[in-house]
Amino acid sequence: MATDKTRGWSGDSFDRYKEYRYCAAMSVIGFVYSGLQACHLCYDLITQKHAANFHHLRCYFDFAMDQILAYLMISASSSAATRVDDWVSNWGKDQFANIATASIGMSFLAFAAFAISSLISGYNFCHQSAAAA
Repeated sequence: MATDKTRGWSGDSFDRYKEYRYCAAMSVIGFVYSGLQACHLCYDLITQKHAANFHHLRCYFDFAMDQILAYLMISASSSAATRVDDWVSNWGKDQFANIATASIGMSFLAFAAFAISSLISGYNFCHQSAAAA
C-alpha cells in the first residue's frame, strides 16, 4: 500500500487518503506485534523458560491483543476497500486502484490470520481458566 503512488494525470498517492493510511498503519502494527510474539514463542521453545515474568497472565494478554488487532484490521481493511470502490466508481480502474485492491486483499488475509489466532488464544484462555478453577 505504501508504494502505491502514481505519476500520471491523477498524481495520487496512498498517503493522500486517510483510509489507506489507516490500513497501512494497522498492517505495520499487526506485523510488529506478530513478529514480537513469534520471537517470544521461539525463545520459550528454545530455552524451555518463559521470557517474561508475567507468563501466568500471558493468555489474558494474547487474547486481548488478538481480539483488538483482529477488529482493527477488519475495520482498516473495510474502510480502505470502500475508498477503492469509490475511486473505481468515479474514475474507473487504473494502476492505482489495482495496487490498492491487492494491498487490501492482503490486509483481509492478515485479518483472517488474526481471527484464527484469536480463536486459538480464546481456547487457551478458557482452557487455562478452567484448569485454574
